[in-house]
Amino acid sequence: MELSSNVNHCYTNTEVEPSSKPPPHPPPDKKKYTLHADKDSYDFVAHRSTRKPTNTLESIGHLVKGCLGGGILGIHEAYMKCGLWSSLVITIVFGFYITYCVHILVKSAQILYKRLHVPEMSYPDVAEASLEIGPFPKLRKYSKWFRYAVDLIICIDLFGACCVYQIIIAKTIKQLIGGNEGIDSENLNYLRLYILALLVPILLLCMITTLKYLAPFTLLADVFIVACVIATVVYSLRSAPDISTVPAWKDVIGFFEFCGIVVFSMEGIGVSLPIENNMKEPKKFPIILSAGMTVVVSFLIVVGFFGYWGFGESSRSPVTLNFPSEIFATIMKCLMAVMIFVTFALNFWAPFNLVWHYVSKKHDPKKHWLWERLYRGSFIIVITAIAIAFPNIGNLMGLLGAFCLSNMGFIFPAIIELLVVWEDPGLGKYRWRLWKNVLVLLVGILLFIAGTYSNVKGLIANL
Repeated sequence: MELSSNVNHCYTNTEVEPSSKPPPHPPPDKKKYTLHADKDSYDFVAHRSTRKPTNTLESIGHLVKGCLGGGILGIHEAYMKCGLWSSLVITIVFGFYITYCVHILVKSAQILYKRLHVPEMSYPDVAEASLEIGPFPKLRKYSKWFRYAVDLIICIDLFGACCVYQIIIAKTIKQLIGGNEGIDSENLNYLRLYILALLVPILLLCMITTLKYLAPFTLLADVFIVACVIATVVYSLRSAPDISTVPAWKDVIGFFEFCGIVVFSMEGIGVSLPIENNMKEPKKFPIILSAGMTVVVSFLIVVGFFGYWGFGESSRSPVTLNFPSEIFATIMKCLMAVMIFVTFALNFWAPFNLVWHYVSKKHDPKKHWLWERLYRGSFIIVITAIAIAFPNIGNLMGLLGAFCLSNMGFIFPAIIELLVVWEDPGLGKYRWRLWKNVLVLLVGILLFIAGTYSNVKGLIANL
């Protein structure tokens, strides 16, 4: 699983080199965007100063790594909630839908580059600029709040993902040491003890601010995800029943729980602009987006479809918990626990630095070293407390997908595109651009409301 690209790229607008420094392009406190009349003459590619621009193949790799996080380890349980064939179809539909929303965000950003004469922008930059120079003067004063909303959703999503990773580590260690008792939702108290036991090691790990020593482990995590996909197919086929006996559809509640998880598992909106900003030929982004999302959706379908087909109604998350007690499977489980633990600090790094940018201003610079570590410790304690309270991976991932990514992935891009194209080039014949984005908004709002409700209900049931 790619446990670092998801976060290292999400906020910054250039590719991050892990270090103790904050993101290279933090949100400015006072920034006014100026429209330029000669937008067509501005070449944003020529004005970029990227040190190591990526080619098309490298960009596809970054996109795949950035999209595939811990969600792929629980997608088979999502298939169990919704049904085999209905989940397969919905995965493909959401794949197209998410790809389109990423496309309109990046396209809107490239329009803003030319209008504002800036070579690159982060997601929060694009949100703020779209409203500040937008067609509605009375709304321009809220541009900063639009930026803050994007920042807040990013933080909730990424800190929430840290909760998911902590539960995955605890579940894996629990099975390796004490078997399956207490792993399932019927009795989670044993699992809660393992999560609590991880608090001190993770606290110590996240006090490391120079992350270059941990970065190589992300490469091993990339290799592991491929091995995990292959192993899922092999082990599931050993016990796969007649496929006609597997439910094709479950119920509406399961459908919305599934939607949240599948969005969490494949959403690439956070990595899209950083990847585009680092491309040698950014105008080819639609090509790398289509290719990268095809790989992402294919991986999710393989793990989800074969995982549910083979492991059935007893499916557990992460998917490795369903592997038999064999030497190779045990080694994979151990490696997964180690990989996620070591790279936890990388996952924590980006959202914390986003928060630290804002809170550091409230403290004496001479005491930043102390305050930073106090804040780090406080956030880890809160993350652990949430994981202890809600140790259900499926519903937690579903909640993050429904609450955070419905906004960040669907609602915000639709609003941004409307603001950018409202006057130039306009809404088109019959206002088709307006109705198209209204449809995107409605789907996002439906997922936000129904998905959040169904997953919160599932989390509360396991308290």
